[in-house]
Amino acid sequence: MDKRPRILTGDTPTGRLHLGHWVGSLENRIRLQNDYDCFFLIANMHAFTTRADEPAAIRRDTLEIVKDWLAAGIDPERSTLVLQTEIPAIAELSWYFAMLLPFNRVMRNPTLKTEIELKDLGDHYSFGFPLYAVGQCADILVFRPELVPVGEDQVAHIEMCREVGRRFNWTYAGVDPQAKDEDHIARGGIFPIPRALVGRVGRLTGTDGKNKMSKSLGNAIFLTDTNKEIKKKMGALYTGRKTMTEPGDVNNALFQYVRAFIKDPARVAELETKYAAGDNIGDGHIKVEVAAAMEELLEPMRQRRAALEGEAGDRRVLEILHAHTAKANAVAEETLYAAKQAMKLDFGRRSIVFP
Repeated sequence: MDKRPRILTGDTPTGRLHLGHWVGSLENRIRLQNDYDCFFLIANMHAFTTRADEPAAIRRDTLEIVKDWLAAGIDPERSTLVLQTEIPAIAELSWYFAMLLPFNRVMRNPTLKTEIELKDLGDHYSFGFPLYAVGQCADILVFRPELVPVGEDQVAHIEMCREVGRRFNWTYAGVDPQAKDEDHIARGGIFPIPRALVGRVGRLTGTDGKNKMSKSLGNAIFLTDTNKEIKKKMGALYTGRKTMTEPGDVNNALFQYVRAFIKDPARVAELETKYAAGDNIGDGHIKVEVAAAMEELLEPMRQRRAALEGEAGDRRVLEILHAHTAKANAVAEETLYAAKQAMKLDFGRRSIVFP
């Protein structure tokens, strides 16, 4: 049994990953692999909440997101990749957790409300759409992690998860409601109360210069974009500045990219000083420099991903998921049985065999 503290985080397979995913969470995952027992979940069940009529596309995106992970630096020898639909304990635990959350509390989740607005769902979303917010609590807690690396927009989901963990421990494990979060396990709780770990850029603005980077909004720079595509997208970034002698706003989207992707702090400081003073430095020059920094980051990823293309790459991904499912189920089933014992539902243990 791995004695390192555990991490759980993941992505819903809705398409290719972009630089917002990188600075918000993905680079943290890569960095923490040596020091934590890392579980990374592909939420392919949750993908059906808004795309139930696209099973083939969801399957394709599931394989593609794993390829993006591997290309970015997720190491299957050091981390466990979890395919959500192959972990039955997640669905069962979601049902139990649903009894601990009032419906109105689920619908007040700001992340859920934002998604309803952005996707223009109105009141026509499926029952499963708000249910996924509860399911995400099960995704996390079934692996009993201490940390959940996420982007800023997911912090509300993690807070709901923390609420569920507390309520379960109070209701079924006899933990004093006055107990500190960090003391729940020592006091007999089943679930640790996990903390969100936000990346160094909690919310990366997209190339439209105003909205969060998103595939659906068409303002994303993807991890798989070519150098030419990166330059084109950066060139179109709007800042509102007209001349290179006009003082610029160093809090605009362009300078968020400067701070996120140019590695040399001294160069970042120099650009900020000149830009704020209107010291003969144009947006175009800075965009070229940022694009070069992005290319330096992404070129090794593209090379690694090229080795995973085609049927051979698909087979490699499936082999990894197949091998990792056994470990993920072992951990999840242990957690589920402990929860069912606390709920007086321990009528027998089951064994999950993934052929």
